[in-house]
Amino acid sequence: MTFDDEWAELKGDARDRRAARMTLDTAGGPSGTDGDLVVHQDDLGAVGNEAFRVHGELKKCADIAGAGADKEGAGTTARAAAELQRRNLGAGGELYTTLEVWSSQVRTVLQMCAHISDHLDYSKKAHANDEVRIEADLTGRDGSAVPVSELEKYVK
Repeated sequence: MTFDDEWAELKGDARDRRAARMTLDTAGGPSGTDGDLVVHQDDLGAVGNEAFRVHGELKKCADIAGAGADKEGAGTTARAAAELQRRNLGAGGELYTTLEVWSSQVRTVLQMCAHISDHLDYSKKAHANDEVRIEADLTGRDGSAVPVSELEKYVK
């Protein structure tokens, strides 16, 4: 029995059982075959792109530490805190604390957005490379696909 025959039979059995909710399949590869389980890489790309966009907007809009920076690089919020402290007002220290906490949280969100964007870009590329490698590894000497029954010998 050839791989294609076995695969068609197994897919038919799985379809009949319907109790099994998971199907292992390929996302397509160099052989040009399309699997019946489809993962839309565009969806992952859209999430990564949105994370990249949010990162850029947040970096511009949420930087209260650097907003209105003077020649020394101190933003208006930091200068206001310094002025309040110079006048011995307790709000100066509290404003500094607020600025530090805000800046720390913004950096955390920026790192998370960058991580999401980078991870999804990496995942798309790695998945495509894995599919090509696996498809190449699972071919016989003549270049045809290895039947499932042959593969089962290795896992028993």
